[in-house]
Amino acid sequence: MKICRIKDPETQRPSFGMIVGEEVFTLRGDLNAGDLSLEGVEPSIRLADAQMLPPVSPSKIVCVGRNYREHAAELGNAMPEEPLLFLKAPSAIVADGEPIRLPEVSERVEHEGELGLVIGRRCSRLSSDEDPLAYVLGFTCLNDVTARDLQRRDVQFTRGKSFDTFCPVGPFVVTGLDPSDLSVVTRVNGEVRQSGRTGAMAFPVPYLIRYISHSMTLEPGDLIATGTPAGVGPLRDGDTVEVEVEGVGILRNPVHKLSV
Repeated sequence: MKICRIKDPETQRPSFGMIVGEEVFTLRGDLNAGDLSLEGVEPSIRLADAQMLPPVSPSKIVCVGRNYREHAAELGNAMPEEPLLFLKAPSAIVADGEPIRLPEVSERVEHEGELGLVIGRRCSRLSSDEDPLAYVLGFTCLNDVTARDLQRRDVQFTRGKSFDTFCPVGPFVVTGLDPSDLSVVTRVNGEVRQSGRTGAMAFPVPYLIRYISHSMTLEPGDLIATGTPAGVGPLRDGDTVEVEVEGVGILRNPVHKLSV
C-alpha cells in the first residue's frame, strides 16, 4: 500500500490518502494518533490533481550516524560500537519536488540518501521477544541533507542537519516491505553518487527500532533515518538530487540558493 498526504481539495487541510492506480482514496483517522484506517475509504481526487504534502509530520526525526562502514571511512570516522543517534528538526521536512535551499552560512552542503521508516504504533522499551517491525507503518525515501562544514565546526550535528528544507521525504510511505536488503541510490543531475544496500548496515532496522525505544518513546508518525551509504558529496545551486529506494520510488528535489 502507498500512503500519501495531500491537501484536501474541499477543506484545504492535510489528509492522508492511499494511492490506487491513478486515484487517491482518503483514509479515515490520523496517523499521528495511531488510528489510521482503511474502513470506508472512498476515492477523493485524481492523483494527477492531488497537491502532495510531505507524507509524514513527525514529532521527531531520529537519525542514525555511521551505520555504513564505507561511509564512516570516507569521512575519516571510526565505527561506533552501538548506534550513534542524533535528532533532526521536524521543521526541516519538505516534500518531493520542493526545493532544497542552500544557506549562505555554509560553503559545503551535501546529500545523504537514506531509507526512512515511519512508526505506526507507540513504541517504548521493546523486549527481546517483541518484533520491532510490528511497530512500523512503512518505509520512505529520505535525504539527510547536511551542512558538512558546520557539522565539523560545531562537533555536534544539530545546526548542520536542521536548516529548513534539509529533510526531503517521500514521495509516499510504502507498507509491507522487507527492509533487510533494499537498494538505496542517490543521483545528482542523473549521475549516481551513492549506491548501497540496507543489508550492509552495521545495525539493521529491527535492532535500531528496539535500541531507540530504550532511549525515547517513539510515537505514531515519528521518522527514523537509518543511515547513508558511501558516496556523499556536494549539492550546488541548480542541481537536481534524487534518492531512490527499492520498492518505494524516487524522491526528487531541485537545489537553489537561499534567497534573501
